[in-house]
Amino acid sequence: MAVGIVSLQNKQQLSFVPNTEIQFCRTATNLGNGIKRLYHADNIDVLNALIDDSEVCGKVTLIYIDPPYNTGGAFETRDFKYAYDDRFSIQGYLEFMRKRLEIMHRLLSNEGSIYVHLDSNMVFHVKVMMDEIFGIQNFKGMITRKKCKSKNFTRKTYGNISDYILFYSKTDEPIWNRPYEEWSEEKILKEYPYIENNTGRRYKKVPIHAPGTRNGATGGPWHGMMPPQGKHWQFTPDKLDEMNANGEIYWSANGNPRRKVYFDQSNGVPVQDIWLDYLDVNNQNTLITGYPTEKNLDMLKRIVETSSRPGDLVLDCFAGSGTTLIAAEELGRQWIGIDIGEESISTIKERFKNGSKPMGDYVKKKTIKQNTPTLFEMDDFEEKKCIVKKEETTFDVFEEI
Repeated sequence: MAVGIVSLQNKQQLSFVPNTEIQFCRTATNLGNGIKRLYHADNIDVLNALIDDSEVCGKVTLIYIDPPYNTGGAFETRDFKYAYDDRFSIQGYLEFMRKRLEIMHRLLSNEGSIYVHLDSNMVFHVKVMMDEIFGIQNFKGMITRKKCKSKNFTRKTYGNISDYILFYSKTDEPIWNRPYEEWSEEKILKEYPYIENNTGRRYKKVPIHAPGTRNGATGGPWHGMMPPQGKHWQFTPDKLDEMNANGEIYWSANGNPRRKVYFDQSNGVPVQDIWLDYLDVNNQNTLITGYPTEKNLDMLKRIVETSSRPGDLVLDCFAGSGTTLIAAEELGRQWIGIDIGEESISTIKERFKNGSKPMGDYVKKKTIKQNTPTLFEMDDFEEKKCIVKKEETTFDVFEEI
């Protein structure tokens, strides 16, 4: 993530040092079919321009952003190069985010979703704002991510090892490919402790009733018994008869029915909203770019796979080190990345060409080129320059020259 040059006046007002001419750096056409764009500019200007782009507006399936956290600091890469500033007043920060989120809402398709990655500084402020922009009914959840290993804090507080991802959809019918984790042997034995004698299939027993009363068939008798008080059958009596005939109902010694749920019918463990396995940097062999706040690639792949399909368009307008773009490319999605920082753009271009390096190389300050996997075999990125004419605070003309 990067936000550009920020000037604070009396710590209240936020303003950006304007560019008289914005040059958009676009990726080469040999990156594959479809939209593959990398913009080097203030994202508010590019987002405004994309509103008038018929290929993009209303057709973005997934937006992931890792915006500034309002930490009050300035960030450098592991090579001590300036990356971005993160100094805002609260009022200035919220205005900064609102302008961009309102445009992102317009860019999303009706099947689209947005994930906004923040820490505890501003996550609750931004959630209230996103409830207004996206609708509180479209709030899908807040993911808590373990970002690093335990800390030995000297401050009088708990170790800060988590951050958060706000998840919203554009409508009530977003693309949703439910993610699963693999079963461990220990969890299988615990969750599916029974084995069916005649088939050898492993299963567990679950109730066949659910909370709430019903006036229809599911609220009536089955096998001469009524559902427990305040509950109803999960299935109609006809369906329960069919399941019972197939041996899918377990009857206890006192005649209490339970449904058999078989392990071999499971897709895995459904992913919950606490993610423990996506630390930013785990060990000296972790492949990284050296860009500050670089996020875990596997985490981005989970998000891309869950909320988009192959060929869909993914947008990250705080592109930073390009992790979202790499995940989208490797998973066969189209993508658009935007960042104002020169170091960000340089990092992304280098990453697409030569991959990442083990973290230990930065620690040891080695300059030896690693034999890491690369996405593309090409000499360099083809740059296409575009002029954007500025009117007041927005860019309303977007011409490629």
